Amino acid sequence: MFGWEFPPVISGGLGVATLGLCKALAPMADVKMIIPKSIPDFNIPNIELIGLNSIGKQELEELFKKEIQYTFRELNLKKGMGFGPYTRIAETEFIDQKFYDVFHGDVSPFEIEDLYAGDVIKKVIEFARISVQYCLRQKFDVIHAHDWMTFLPAMELKIRTGKPLVIHVHSTEYDRAGEHSKNWVYDLERRAMELADRIIPVSHYTGEICHTHYGAAREKIMPVHNGIEAITHTVKPKPFDGNFVIFFGRVTMQKGPEYFVEAAKKVLEHHPNTKFVLAGSGDLLRPMIERTAAYGIGDKFFFTGFLNKKMLNELLAIADVYCMPSVSEPFGLSAVEAVQYGIPTIISKTSGVAEVLHGSLTMDVWDVNKLAQYIIASIDYKGLKKSVVEANAHSLKDITWENCASKVMQVYESIFQEYED
Repeated sequence: MFGWEFPPVISGGLGVATLGLCKALAPMADVKMIIPKSIPDFNIPNIELIGLNSIGKQELEELFKKEIQYTFRELNLKKGMGFGPYTRIAETEFIDQKFYDVFHGDVSPFEIEDLYAGDVIKKVIEFARISVQYCLRQKFDVIHAHDWMTFLPAMELKIRTGKPLVIHVHSTEYDRAGEHSKNWVYDLERRAMELADRIIPVSHYTGEICHTHYGAAREKIMPVHNGIEAITHTVKPKPFDGNFVIFFGRVTMQKGPEYFVEAAKKVLEHHPNTKFVLAGSGDLLRPMIERTAAYGIGDKFFFTGFLNKKMLNELLAIADVYCMPSVSEPFGLSAVEAVQYGIPTIISKTSGVAEVLHGSLTMDVWDVNKLAQYIIASIDYKGLKKSVVEANAHSLKDITWENCASKVMQVYESIFQEYED
């Protein structure tokens, strides 16, 4: 299995999902997880965790005594635009030249601090180069890769070993950039979907994107919803009077923060004693701050930047309403986290989590009036709040990593059955 984010190095949604699945798979399968960076004293029972940052120069030289010929170059990707996972990164050279430079460069230990800073494409290629050499000396039955950053080594292993390939799609370039997503990462995702034996999108919504916008064969697509770890919590009193409405996630076009701000403006006309928090960072953070100032509601907003899990939990413990107006949300674990705290959730119809949180209030992402009305109703009507919370609490019983892992095992078994036939 190849991962990119993995707690405690980073605790974004991808990392949380990868860790949750690994822990639940551990009793069912022998998992060797290859990631860019691991912490030496971080262990998971029955999971062999390999951080490339822990492979020294001598071991690397041994791995590269026989240099691989990287067949993935058949993709012939010559786009002039690279793409990080969340922020556009303009490239100054064609990607095939970058392949050549990385794969014919000196062998040196994989050192990485920020997974997403600087030249992400170069990091992804270097990760592939080293991890493929390492994995060619291992025994395994199936290759499982989480999102585009790990598709390169997974595809190469598939080509070189003939082992079945499963790609786990937590998010796509289409989600992040919409119709303008025809860049290098999009091409990488499309090629991986072509080569994979199975595609595991985190929702039926994302599965439809894989088919419609990437041309993936429907018979390969087997959606598996994410899970969540059960928690115990205490709802705390707010440190101020009034209502408290929260949004957290990357502050980018994909997450729809502008719809949250526009709705807040309308809510304040009815409930001026309401506070809003927009937690997260991204390229739209400054424009959102400027927009609230222009509307004269800046004093009603808290812009926190990126918050760790502990801080987010403290917010959830005092919140009255949670909003997720995402333009395109493959799943949406944050909404499930809000449900765990007994908070009414308002989510966009263009989200995977709408398939499993049957009690949530859903809206078209562009319908700011509906979002504002739902916020106001959640504040004013205790009966509505109670029904939303109770219905979602019932849905939580099925949103577990154990259920997720069992379905992933069924995906593996379907491949083995196919190979036997």
